[in-house]
Amino acid sequence: MLSLFQSKEKKAGGQGKTSFQPPKPDLSRFPFPTKAFIGGTFVDSTGSEKHTLKSAVNDSIITTELQWSNAKDVDAAVDAAEEGFAKWQAMSDRERRDALLKYAALIRENSERIQWLEAVLVGKEASFSSYELDLAAEVFIYFANMIDKFSSEVIKSNDNVLTPWGVCAGICPFNAPVGTFAMKVAPALACGNSIVIKTSETNPFSTIFVASLANEAGIPAGTINCLTGGAEAGDALASHMKIRKISFTGSVAVGKLVYSAAARSNLKSVTMELGGKSPHIVFPDADLDKAIPAAAMFLALNGQGCSLGTRLYLHESIADAFIAKLVPIVEGHAKVLGGDPTSADTRGSPLYNHRQRDSVLSHIESGTKEATLITGGHALGENSCYVEPTIFVDPKPGAQIHREEIFGPVLVIVKFSSEEEVLKLANDTEFGLASYVWTADIQRALRLSRKLEAGSVSINGAGGMNVQTPYGGWKQSGRGLENGVAAMEDWTQSKTVSLG
Repeated sequence: MLSLFQSKEKKAGGQGKTSFQPPKPDLSRFPFPTKAFIGGTFVDSTGSEKHTLKSAVNDSIITTELQWSNAKDVDAAVDAAEEGFAKWQAMSDRERRDALLKYAALIRENSERIQWLEAVLVGKEASFSSYELDLAAEVFIYFANMIDKFSSEVIKSNDNVLTPWGVCAGICPFNAPVGTFAMKVAPALACGNSIVIKTSETNPFSTIFVASLANEAGIPAGTINCLTGGAEAGDALASHMKIRKISFTGSVAVGKLVYSAAARSNLKSVTMELGGKSPHIVFPDADLDKAIPAAAMFLALNGQGCSLGTRLYLHESIADAFIAKLVPIVEGHAKVLGGDPTSADTRGSPLYNHRQRDSVLSHIESGTKEATLITGGHALGENSCYVEPTIFVDPKPGAQIHREEIFGPVLVIVKFSSEEEVLKLANDTEFGLASYVWTADIQRALRLSRKLEAGSVSINGAGGMNVQTPYGGWKQSGRGLENGVAAMEDWTQSKTVSLG
């Protein structure tokens, strides 16, 4: 197999195409929200700390005035959420449903502005933003319509049949902040809770703006609150004695800190969607015309997705031919990087901040000592966060490039000879979020789906994110479930009432 690609081997890391010219989007189209949203209004932080955010697209300064929330701001948000909880509980099921449906409509009505806020900051391509915002709206619609359908085992004739936690919290990631905002806020509110959301440190604008739409939707002030900030704000939320539930999406390392703080404080309920290193398994009887483009999905979001298939296992009888067709797709994608992220025609994005760019390049550099690089491996230009999509093959046993989550456009390919071998390889990880199987043998597919240690298994392209389908990880990929009826159960408490 390597003979096909020896001419492509090169030293990875550092700058690649130094003539690369990143785009320069217009930064004056909409204002950037730089304050927290507490109690239905934008408020100044009680502290004086401000942060500067640079564009991942071209290093231009977006703002120097992002106010950083601290522990006192968390207290203020929790106080507002207590008041919001009382107001939200006072509304009927129908009133709450209608407010959430209007909220979904407002997300769609403001989609152009929300997309722009991420495009100029992190370079998120318009096509994915459109998908994410549509998903966010659908999440609110789904849970709005579940309000009067999900109930306790004893059906009561009046409203408020659910038992909410009360004041809850959520912490959103930098890659899909609006989608994860919806997956936390929609079921939380549908179950009658109020919530305090903390934005990503590096991608806060879209989350703050979407939170502020609550007023126009008719959601009472304080029911949704949104903070900026870093470790201090996150720790204050996780350890706050008045918060009874927290949902976190992000890295395993930070997730453990959140979990520990939740346990040390009041043993609050915790839901976590953490990292992934998802296996993509292709057998020789698979429909390769469909499996090959699917294997290139690690390019989505420039690899910044927990569920993306970043470990590709190919049966040895098809490996050479499969890779020969996959590499041109990947290299073709590299050639179109650098388009205007506000344009609907742009495909591909940068890594969303310099910290992530440096982390990915470091992984690629170490990967050259552990595996064979066959394409990619370089940063593009000096004043941006673009990195070429990269493919490694034949990693050494225990290679970090094969075992650790990279969260970038890096694919590692391994050949296998038997079902037993590939199952062992796929499960040999502390991650267990998603997995993908391609085969025409339905019995094999079902055998593997039972034995793969992952929260979701997609067979021959089926699956993907669906608001009706529970989503969560095994092992260190998470705890608890999002989406579907399972999310309603996650955002409510169980109570047994015995009548004598």
